[in-house]
Order: sequence, then structure tokens, then C-alpha cells
Amino acid sequence: MPKKRLIVFTGAGISAESGIKTFRDAGGLWEQYRVEDVATLEAWNKNRELVLEFYNQRRSQVLSAEPNAAHHFLAELEADFEITVITQNVDDLHERAGSTSVLHLHGELMKARSSVDPSLIYHLKEKGIKLGDKCEKGSQLRPHIVWFGEAVPQMDTANYMAGGAELFVVIGTSLNVYPAANILNFVMPGVPIWLLDPGDFNLNYIRGLKHIKKTAVGGIDELKKDLYEHL
Repeated sequence: MPKKRLIVFTGAGISAESGIKTFRDAGGLWEQYRVEDVATLEAWNKNRELVLEFYNQRRSQVLSAEPNAAHHFLAELEADFEITVITQNVDDLHERAGSTSVLHLHGELMKARSSVDPSLIYHLKEKGIKLGDKCEKGSQLRPHIVWFGEAVPQMDTANYMAGGAELFVVIGTSLNVYPAANILNFVMPGVPIWLLDPGDFNLNYIRGLKHIKKTAVGGIDELKKDLYEHL
């Protein structure tokens, strides 16, 4: 019997429980930096050294964090479901927990890419990016991150995956960041949807949605029970 196709869409809330600070929780600041100064193409063109230092700090924070029980739970679901995790997060906690099918919408903090050829992507491991670090075409390396104002190249792929889901789960996101927030519009009618997040949302317009009003870690037992009832 084929496994059911489960798509899980994750946001900052799942990583917050591993100690990774979120932009929204910091009052619009990341480590005291305004988003306009560190996470836009304009910021990169204005002060590359500042942008690189900011992302090197964030990379160090991720390296010191560990996957939490919610990350491990999603990895364990691979035994019984055909699961793909689509994440807005740029950390590698899903992969480190054992998930083998992860689509990063907003890029990956543990990678760098050429600033002239987006197809040239390099794994960083534990080192950061410095001014003077260049790709094979001689261009300065930049963080492999989708900055504010840039197109989300994986969005069409994510929407296509959502359209093929038999079960759909959202964890740790307010569904306020576009275009990613549109993904629920691609889920087929009749497909069960769960939202695992402690926030208050007006989602009555989404038919078939169950809101588990708990944190990612706090709600996995209830979510697990629901999912396995649909096997």
C-alpha cells in the first residue's frame, strides 16, 4: 500500500524552540540590525562587510543550536508517510534531525553562492564568508539567502507540491509572509489541514482546517494522533 503524501510547511516558530531568534519576535530587528541594513540587495550593494558579518553571526547561532522534538518528529514520519518539508527557515535543523526531503523557500544559511551566477552554490560547513571569498567566476560570494524584495525561486515548486498533498500540516508560522502564505490556496479541496501554532489567527475561511493552538514541541503528540488516524 503506497504511503500517503504529507506536506509539512514550517516557519520560524519551530526553530524558535531550539533557541534561534526570529525577526518578528525581536520587534523587527535581528541582533539589533534593521532588516533594511542587512537583508536586502540594497544593503549588500551599500555595505557588503556588514551583511557578511551579520550572516556569519546568524550562522554561528545555528551551529550552536540543536534540532528539537518537533524536528525529530517530522523526520520520524518518513517511516509511514511520503513526507516533504517545505520551510521558510534558513537553518539546517530539519536536515540535522534526519529529514531527507526538505525544500528551503528562503535559502540556506549554511551555503554561499556566486553574486553573478545563482547556480553556483557552495557548502560552507562551519566557516563564514569573508570579503574576498570568490566563486570560480571571480565574483564575491554572498549568503545563499532570498532577501526581502527578491523573487522566491522555489515558490512554484512548493505550490505544485501542495497541490499533490493528501495531508497538509503548517507548523510555527503566522502565514503572513508572502508569497509563501499563498501556499494553502494550492491545497486541493477536501484535503485535511492542520495548523500547529499558539497564535490567534482568523482562518475560518479555510475549510477542513484544525488549529492546534500549541507550540511546535507542545503539540506534536496531538498532531501525531490525528495524522495516524488518516493512515
